[in-house]
Amino acid sequence: MSRIDSWGLTLPRRCFFTEERMRRSMCRLWVGSLSVALLAGCGGNPERANAPAPGEPPAPAAGAAVAGAGERMVAVPTADARRPFVRVNFDNLDWRATEGNTLGVRTAVLEGDPSKPGFYLTINHFPPGVMSRPHYHPDERYVVVLRGTWNTGEGDAVTPEKTVPLKGGDYMRHPAGGHHYDGALEEETYIAISGYGPTSATVLDGGELFGRVR
Repeated sequence: MSRIDSWGLTLPRRCFFTEERMRRSMCRLWVGSLSVALLAGCGGNPERANAPAPGEPPAPAAGAAVAGAGERMVAVPTADARRPFVRVNFDNLDWRATEGNTLGVRTAVLEGDPSKPGFYLTINHFPPGVMSRPHYHPDERYVVVLRGTWNTGEGDAVTPEKTVPLKGGDYMRHPAGGHHYDGALEEETYIAISGYGPTSATVLDGGELFGRVR
């Protein structure tokens, strides 16, 4: 029995089987090569697959913090099963004079240390008639009013009559470097402040941070 190949030649049966075996072998070789290439690209050496191109910076590890232009790296709380539950009664807070003032402004630290890198959460208490003087902070701060009325102002001069009053449950964000002043006018006020330290307050005129307005 014979067969005509693609060139128009008549091949004996033995050549026909030889040609078929060669085609099958070439097909297996092609499939095997393709499989190896796919494995090398998807699940081969992860370090080589993720390696940056020449001249490019290495990619950050998964979950790593990335700082953009004009931003700074900060330490954030980590999920740690060894950290216990914490409950603090408001009446048992450890109050201290804020920035050493003598006007009755107090701070209680609930979480972290505002003077060190990392997350912090504090509660500040303002007695009536006392406000901070124009100042700014190096970090962005997030403030929620807990009790009373918190009078907030922006700019380089204290003008209590132009402040924006915020009540319990209201929220305000202080951008890093934003000039502002705030405090209590008619009633004692408690606010919760959080951010990522280290933090500080720079008074614009270099004087005391707090002053009495009434």
